[in-house]
Amino acid sequence: MWKEFKEFAMKGNVIDLAVAVVIGAAFGKIVSSLVDNIIMPLVGVLTGGIDFTKSFIWRVGDATVSFGVFLQSVIDFLIISFAIFLFIRMLNKLTKKKKEEVVEEAAPELDTKEELLREIRDLLRAQNTNK
Repeated sequence: MWKEFKEFAMKGNVIDLAVAVVIGAAFGKIVSSLVDNIIMPLVGVLTGGIDFTKSFIWRVGDATVSFGVFLQSVIDFLIISFAIFLFIRMLNKLTKKKKEEVVEEAAPELDTKEELLREIRDLLRAQNTNK
């Protein structure tokens, strides 16, 4: 069982997935920082100085409902998903170009009758030029 697990874990797909998760987590931190430190302050300036993380908070007894933090998370999600969309779109264009370059027009295969006819034609041409 250990051997099967080791073979499974060492397959390219599992390792690729692990790398993607690590890179995705790091990318998520970068985007969160972008939203928290650049985009949301600019949105706050455009909306008259509203800080979404502090403005949209409702308190009911001891419970706190933070709609501003949720709104900021939604903006994080939209930016991350758009960035991933752009990356995948670019990757698809690159792989499509590579596939187009690799695909070359293959010579059509001839059946035996066509091959014989071509040989006869070539022999007749050769005889006519020798006269």
